Amino acid sequence: MNETEIREQVKEAFSILMNAAKPEAGALLVLGCSTSEIVGKRIGSGSSEEAAKAVLDALLPLVKEAGLDLAVQGCEHINRSLCVSRATMKRYGLQQVWVKPWLHAGGACVTEAYARIEDAVMVESVNGCATLGIDIGDTLIGMHLHCVAVPVHSPLRHIGEANLVMAFSRPKYVGGPRAQYDNVPVGSDAHVQRKITE
Repeated sequence: MNETEIREQVKEAFSILMNAAKPEAGALLVLGCSTSEIVGKRIGSGSSEEAAKAVLDALLPLVKEAGLDLAVQGCEHINRSLCVSRATMKRYGLQQVWVKPWLHAGGACVTEAYARIEDAVMVESVNGCATLGIDIGDTLIGMHLHCVAVPVHSPLRHIGEANLVMAFSRPKYVGGPRAQYDNVPVGSDAHVQRKITE
């Protein structure tokens, strides 16, 4: 799998997720990515800087164009802390942690994100405020998603050799048989504002 193919697959995955979720600008997308899995190795055993660059080459412009915020998850060796911009940290009231990801503690993708996201910081959690998720290589991003998570059943099942799982989230339904519901866009104020201000 070459870098061009990885970039094209990431672009396709993003398009599929956007079409399924139809998020508003300002929604928070969490990315978990094992570059080891992309290149056909077991997670954590062969981080690939080239694969990380290809993933972020594709994803960063798309995220910016869509007006989304991005959080890139590190591996369990840094407690799955995430790289975000300082502006995103402040917007969501997140807690900064003191760690600098690198290839063998965090992984290639979060290391690349830390180098490329403007005014990057690491945060402990996004407090369940992410309403969009892309998981490349079974990195387990569910802890960061706002409930209720809705899986996106994509015809694209892999990025390179890595499994691809995507989801978006919606507000919980409440009420009984008399309740009625409006369509609430993913990332709307009604969806995440309560979490931000708690």
